[in-house]
Amino acid sequence: MADDSQQHPHRLADILPRFLYAPLMLTLRSCVVGVVAVLLVSGAAWAQTSAAAGDGFDLAAIRVEADAGDANSQWMLGYYYYNGEGVPQDYVEAVTWYRQAAEQGYAPAQHNLGYAYDLGEGVSQDYAQAVSWYRLAADQGLAGAQHNLGVMYRNGDGVPQDYAQAVTWYRQAAEQGDIDAQLSLGNAYHFGQGVSQDYAQAVSWYRQAADQGDADAQHNLGYAYATGDGVRKDYVEAHKWRNLAAFRADAENQKLFAEARDLMATVMTPAQIAEAQTLAREWQAAFEQRGGK
Repeated sequence: MADDSQQHPHRLADILPRFLYAPLMLTLRSCVVGVVAVLLVSGAAWAQTSAAAGDGFDLAAIRVEADAGDANSQWMLGYYYYNGEGVPQDYVEAVTWYRQAAEQGYAPAQHNLGYAYDLGEGVSQDYAQAVSWYRLAADQGLAGAQHNLGVMYRNGDGVPQDYAQAVTWYRQAAEQGDIDAQLSLGNAYHFGQGVSQDYAQAVSWYRQAADQGDADAQHNLGYAYATGDGVRKDYVEAHKWRNLAAFRADAENQKLFAEARDLMATVMTPAQIAEAQTLAREWQAAFEQRGGK
């Protein structure tokens, strides 16, 4: 079997047939901003309580506040309708509440309204409207909106395609620690889209997302170690990261990542595989000790 380093990085032959071109790695926007977070944005803070059903949230009280015009409560109520938490799922009703909060300048609601237009959930799909609302939230420093705006520029959805603009927005979000943006910025450096191709920079951003537990970034980091793109070639590290990616991946990519790990193992000694497995277990244990899931 051919060594990983001999494979073209955009085809990857037998080692990994879909690598960076897998839809999850390149096309998804960040999801709706949920209410289980404290978002620190440009000096402003949006502090929310848990939105999980059963956590004791008082939906009736939230609705009273929303009816009275409180933007945070309007956004929370929209989120509950979007996810069907405590109320029947209703995208149209979610959009109604998001819009009321968004028109008050509330960044999380602006992001979520943009996301609704982006996917056509509760409204007719309209990329231009999605861009407009994402931009309003992005200008306030909301990382998810910055990343999503970057994706719109990368794909040319609602705006002329502009890889450099995409990178500008990715970077702003990535520097706030946004995992999706770190992955997207790594991809931009890997492929030289909007920036000069720089495998070392790609590895740096993949690693930041991988260290936060992102399976796609772990997969990409494993590929870098397998090929020596931007980092010293190291099959043990490659197997370790591919193994973690397979363990942490969603159902859509789990088989793909497991196959990549297993193919990696065919060019390794039993001792190397055992070492890689030990390193993966140690990484996962340390990650969970830090509070990761």
